[in-house]
Amino acid sequence: MLHPSVRLIAPLAIFAIAAGTPAAARDKAPPPLPAQIQELYACRDIADSSARLACFDREVGELAAADEAKEIVFTDKETARKTRRGLFGFSFPKLGGIFGGDEDEIKEIETTIRAVSMDRSGKYTLVMEDDAVWVQIDTTKLPRQPKPGQKVKIKTATMGSYFATIEGGRTFRMKRDR
Repeated sequence: MLHPSVRLIAPLAIFAIAAGTPAAARDKAPPPLPAQIQELYACRDIADSSARLACFDREVGELAAADEAKEIVFTDKETARKTRRGLFGFSFPKLGGIFGGDEDEIKEIETTIRAVSMDRSGKYTLVMEDDAVWVQIDTTKLPRQPKPGQKVKIKTATMGSYFATIEGGRTFRMKRDR
C-alpha cells in the first residue's frame, strides 16, 4: 500500500509536468538570424549618420554578394505557404521555421484529380493537378470510381496517413507517394 503522501504527490508531479510542457514549447526561442542580417541590423545602432550610411552600404553589398553566391536565400510568407502546401503529405523534421513556422502549418488541402489508376487489389492511385501522387492505403471501397477533374480534399490523419474525400463522398486513407 502506498503512503498517503505518495498518492498525493505523484498526481501533482504528473500534472505539473503536463502543464509545463506546452508553455515550454511556446517559449522556444526563434531560430537565430543569419550573420549577414545581424550585421545589417547592427548598422541601425550607429549614431553618426555618415557612419551609419557607410555601414548600411557595406552590409547591403555583402548581403547581395551572399545572395548571388547562393549562401543565403530570401523568401516571403506567400512563397513559404506555397512550398508547405506543395510538400503536404511528406514528413520532414522540424526545420526551425524555414518555411514560416508551425503557426501556419497546413492540415488540409483541396485539389483536383488529373489522373486515376487502380491496382489489382482495388486501391486507387490519384495524380493531382500539381503532380502530387497519392496512394490509397486502406481497403475502403468507393461507391463511384474517382475521375479526372473531380475535387478532392485531403487532411491530416494519424500515424503519417491522410484522409481523402472526393467531392463529399466516402472518406478513405491515403499516403503521399511523390
